[in-house]
Amino acid sequence: MSGTSEGPRASAGTAPGAPAAPVTERHTTAAAGTGPTRTDPAGADPAGADPAGADPAGADPAGADSAGADSSRSDAARARPAGAGPDSTAAELRDYRAAFNAATLPMGVVDGRGHVVRANEALGGLLGTAAAVLAGRQACELLDLAGDERTWHAYREVLLGRRSRFRCTRRLKHPDGRFLWAEITVVPMTGASAAESARVLLTVTDISDRRELQERLRHLQMHDPVTRLPNRTLFFERLASALETPPYQDDSLPSRQGARIGLCYLDLDGFKAINDTLGHRTGDRLLAAVAARLTDCAENDASRNAGGNRLVARLGGDEFAILVEDSAGTRELTDLARSVLAALQQPFDLAGQRLSVSASIGVVERSAAGTSPTGLMQAADTTLYWAKADGRARWTVFDPERNAHRMTRQSLSSTLRPAVERGEFTLEYQPLVGMADGVLRGVEALVRWNHPQFGVLPPNRFVQIAEEDGSIVQLGRWVLRTACRQARRWQLDHPDEPPLFISVNVAVRQVWDSDLVSDVAQILAETGLTPGLLQLELTESAVMGSGGRPLRALQALSDMGVRIAIDDFGTGYSNLAYLSRLPVSVLKLDGAFVKGFRYEDGTHPSPADETIVEAMVQLAHRLGLTVTAECVETAGQAERLRRIGCDTGQGWLYSRAVAPEQIAGLIGSRPLEG
Repeated sequence: MSGTSEGPRASAGTAPGAPAAPVTERHTTAAAGTGPTRTDPAGADPAGADPAGADPAGADPAGADSAGADSSRSDAARARPAGAGPDSTAAELRDYRAAFNAATLPMGVVDGRGHVVRANEALGGLLGTAAAVLAGRQACELLDLAGDERTWHAYREVLLGRRSRFRCTRRLKHPDGRFLWAEITVVPMTGASAAESARVLLTVTDISDRRELQERLRHLQMHDPVTRLPNRTLFFERLASALETPPYQDDSLPSRQGARIGLCYLDLDGFKAINDTLGHRTGDRLLAAVAARLTDCAENDASRNAGGNRLVARLGGDEFAILVEDSAGTRELTDLARSVLAALQQPFDLAGQRLSVSASIGVVERSAAGTSPTGLMQAADTTLYWAKADGRARWTVFDPERNAHRMTRQSLSSTLRPAVERGEFTLEYQPLVGMADGVLRGVEALVRWNHPQFGVLPPNRFVQIAEEDGSIVQLGRWVLRTACRQARRWQLDHPDEPPLFISVNVAVRQVWDSDLVSDVAQILAETGLTPGLLQLELTESAVMGSGGRPLRALQALSDMGVRIAIDDFGTGYSNLAYLSRLPVSVLKLDGAFVKGFRYEDGTHPSPADETIVEAMVQLAHRLGLTVTAECVETAGQAERLRRIGCDTGQGWLYSRAVAPEQIAGLIGSRPLEG
C-alpha cells in the first residue's frame, strides 16, 4: 500500500516469516525495558525510516514503532500460545498498518511540533490530495486549527502533553470549492517510546449532513414562526456573544476594549386592541409587516455605522429589539429610533384592511465592557416604560440619573412597611399662627423618615410611594395616634394656656382602605384629646372628587366635631358646587399665591395674586370657613394677608417644622411674627 515499507527480507538461515535481525534485537531490548535512545526530533526511526516516518520493520501505523509497539508486542507475546515465534508479531503489526491505511475514518499522526508524520488515504481523500503529500505539513494549517484563539490554545495544550483530549468542529474548504463540516479529535498516543510520546493521533469525521440537519432544526428553534425573525433565545445568545470578552487575548486579534453596544427596545402602542377587535390572524399579519419594516430600517438606515452589525428580533408578543453591535454612539441609536418611528407611522395595508399603529422605543447605548445582558435589558425595559409614561409614540434615551431616582424609589417602597414597625419615623410640628395677633393657635404634624441609608427624608420623598402601595394606611394611623398623643401632652403640661389644635394630613386612600371614622374615634378616646382640637387635611383634588364612602366618612368626622381642612386650595378642581356641600371647616391657600405677593421690581407687588387671594378669602368667609395661608416668609406678605383677612398663617416667617420640645417653649410666648 502506498507510503508503507515491509522491511528487509529474512537472510539465509532465518526461519521463514521471521523479521530481520535488527528488528528482532529492537523487540527484545524493548521487551526487557531497555529501549534504544531516539535522536530524531520528529520521532522518526533511525533504523532506516522512510520519509513519512514509517518503521522498516512494520511499525505501528499510529507511530508507536518503539516503546509503544514493543509494549504491544510484549503483551501479545504474553498472550501467544507456547511455541509462537516473532513472525506472528510482525504479522500483527503489518495488519495494524494495513488497517490504518485502509480505514475509512480519516486519521493522521502528528508530532510534538504539529507536523503530520503520516496520514491514511481517507484523510488525503477528505482534504482532496494524496496521503503521502500530507507528510511534513502543519496539521493546524490543513484543518484550520489556528482559526480562533480558543481552538488554537486547546490544540497546543494537547501537543504539549498538558491536556488529555481535544475536540472541535471546523468548516473546511475542499480543493474543488465546496465546503464541508468536520469534527476533529486530537488525543495523545499511548504506549509510545519516550522519543515518540509527544505524538498525537488526529481523526477527522465529515459531519456535513448532520450539521445541515442540526442547522435546520436550530433555525426552527431560534426563529419566530410568525415574523421569521430571530426569537428571544437567539437574541440573548447573540447579545451574550457580543458582550463576551475573549478569554485568551492575542495581539493579532482585534481588541474589544473600546467596543460599544446599542439597543432599541420597542413595542407597539395599543396592539392588544387590534388583536381583540380584529382577531389574531390580522394581528399576526401586522406583526409580520412590522418585522419587515424594522428589518428594512436596520439594514438601510442612513445613520448606519459601516462597521456595526444589526440584529432585529421579536422577543415575544408585540415586543421587538434591534441590537447594534460596535455602535458609533448614541446619535446612531437615536437616528435609528427616529427612522423606525417614521416607518411604523405609515399605514399598513393588510389584505385590503388599512391599519395605523405607533410604537414606543427605549434606547440604550453604552460601552460593552462591564455590561451584562441582564443589565442592558433592565435598562432597556426601564427606558421603554419611560417612553410609554411620557406619552407613547416616541423614543426615550436611558438616563442614569432618572434611573437612580427610580431605584431609590423602589428601595424606599420595599422597606417602607418594615420601617413603620421598626420605628424609623418621627414627627415634627410647624406652628399655625393667628394673623391678627401672631399668637400660636395650632401646629401641623409633618412626618419624617430617619432612613438608615438615605438619612432624614421629608414627606414628599415617600408619601406618594406609601399611597401607591397601600402602606399609607399603616403609616397614617401611626401619625394620627402620635400627633394626638402629643397634642394631649401639651394640653396637660400647659393647663393655663389655650390648647393647641393639631392638624394631620390624610390621604384619600386612608378613607377608602380603612375605617377612618372608627380609627379617629378610637385614637381620640385612647389619648383623651377633644375632637375639636383635631384637624384633618385632605388635598383639594382628593376632596373635590370625593363621593360615596369618602363623602360619608368626612361627614361622620365633621359630625363628631373633627375639623376638615382642604389643603393646597386653588390649584385643583376649585369646584364651588362641591365646596358648598362638603363638611369643610378650613381652606388652606396654596403657597404659590402667597409667593406672588413679592414685589416684582422692588416697589410694586403683584396685583393679580393679591386680587385672587382676596376673592378666595371673602368667598370662604361667606361660607363660614376660616382661611390659612401657607408659605408666609416675609413680614410684607404677612401684612398684606392680614389686611386681606386671612385667619391663620404658616411659614418660615414664624418657624420651620421643629421637634415637639421646641413647640412647648412657644406655648404662651410673645407673638411669633419676626
